Amino acid sequence: MISIPADLMQQINDAAEAAYPEECCGLLAGRTAANGDITVTRLGISNNVASGDRSRRFEVDPKVRFDLMRALDDGDIDEAEEIIGHYHSHPNHPARPSEHDLEMAFEPDLIWLIIGVENGRATDATAWGLNDAASGFDAVAISSN
Repeated sequence: MISIPADLMQQINDAAEAAYPEECCGLLAGRTAANGDITVTRLGISNNVASGDRSRRFEVDPKVRFDLMRALDDGDIDEAEEIIGHYHSHPNHPARPSEHDLEMAFEPDLIWLIIGVENGRATDATAWGLNDAASGFDAVAISSN
């Protein structure tokens, strides 16, 4: 299960709506409990820097990732925190991983949080993890409080 505080979930939804009709994107930082449950503690908000059709592709700005990684390494952020995933939106498409998402799943431990956006309004959020065979995604339960 992944737990996302309501205020962070609202920031993600707002970003998805503001980016429409393009995909929004960013990083999720948080903590993983001994039982495997994940709690998101902060976002690495990014512009979508994908080349080509950004309504169907996303790329997190490498500077956002490097800055967050540096902060984690420097101890500026609680040492139990780490990059646990990323988020992106699917404008006018379901909040389910696409074939392109699977092709881009280079880091098997990261959570994929996907926001469905219909006609400029965030409609649903789903979370996914790459399966053990790296052949598809398995749904991850979301809690937002």
